[in-house]
Amino acid sequence: MNAHPATVDRHGNPITLGDRVRILAVSPDPDMDEDDLDMFNDMIGSTCEVERIDSEGAAWVAIWWNGFDGPLLTSVGLAPGQMEKAAA
Repeated sequence: MNAHPATVDRHGNPITLGDRVRILAVSPDPDMDEDDLDMFNDMIGSTCEVERIDSEGAAWVAIWWNGFDGPLLTSVGLAPGQMEKAAA
């Protein structure tokens, strides 16, 4: 098992835990309801910190939202073509 998981962004730049990436695209579930789909699509263009990298190389990021009933958390796994490393 790799002690320091890593992946790459769309330009081939290395991405590791804690790096900040800009979300270029997401792949939501096609059966997702419209409100959840809007939240996922609104993530595009956001810059987030990579919280984990899974065994398939997806970099997982999360965004907090102010919802009607309080804060909401949306997490998404990004493939290399869906992100680019943000400037430090």
